[in-house]
Amino acid sequence: MSYLDRIRDLPPLDPSDYWPFAVEGVRVGLVSPGFAHVLTDFPLVFHIDGETVSLNPTLATAESRTAAVAGVLKSLARRGMIPGWRDEPYPVGLSFDGEVCFTMERAAVPLFGVRAYGVHINGIVIDGGGLKMWVARRSLSKPSAPGKLDHLVAGGQPAGLGLKENLIKECAEEAAIPKKLAELATSAGAISYCTLRPEGIRNDVLYNFDLELPPEFTPRNTDGEVEEFFLWEIEQVMERVRETDDFKFNCALVIIDFLLRRGLIPPDHPEYGGLLAGLGRCGAVGPERMD
Repeated sequence: MSYLDRIRDLPPLDPSDYWPFAVEGVRVGLVSPGFAHVLTDFPLVFHIDGETVSLNPTLATAESRTAAVAGVLKSLARRGMIPGWRDEPYPVGLSFDGEVCFTMERAAVPLFGVRAYGVHINGIVIDGGGLKMWVARRSLSKPSAPGKLDHLVAGGQPAGLGLKENLIKECAEEAAIPKKLAELATSAGAISYCTLRPEGIRNDVLYNFDLELPPEFTPRNTDGEVEEFFLWEIEQVMERVRETDDFKFNCALVIIDFLLRRGLIPPDHPEYGGLLAGLGRCGAVGPERMD
């Protein structure tokens, strides 16, 4: 196995296999033809024209769209089509910091292929000149990737919160990291991908941060989403990413990005070029005007 296997685990989605999901003439997502057929049961909310799914144009405000879509999603959840309901509203819009067209339940986002955002924190410790990384094991009750290895802190980006605000919230909930310490996290860019997973289309942009923690700090989970934490030498983290699929799929990508940035996968590594190209290849599918 190799680092490149983690890239190959996420083959890029071919948008031509799916139908555009549009709001006011702008594609904001992608739906499978089969799911589009399901949406024909809700003509007051969704309009099917040829091979395009649109919100009914009479829903002219973010509030009216949110309410109408929520009614449909609750109906689909009762049918068993939306497992792992979170009660977390996710924004659907033209860009991260642009106008929000409406919000939808997080668990339904992969069904509509809309772009979702998240924050991932590489929690590191420099102790005696050596580099270590905190690793979490996800709760066995998590609706997605139960028991997989994860970052010290990672979470989706809900509606109504800024990135740093969400980072501080997730730090407190997942690892009991005090606000003053969480505020020291430094931005490390972003990665994106659009791929098909068991839950549907994952069209994600992950904003990544590095946080150096003092050697005496020990994380403590407060929201029940983590089974346990490990503080591993970076070589052990590298081996688990390279040789196994134990890490949640997107966490492995973020760690590879960290290793590239820190020179731990050096330019003369035989996979270096392929990893750079692979991370760039996995770009999310963004909004696009239909006309």
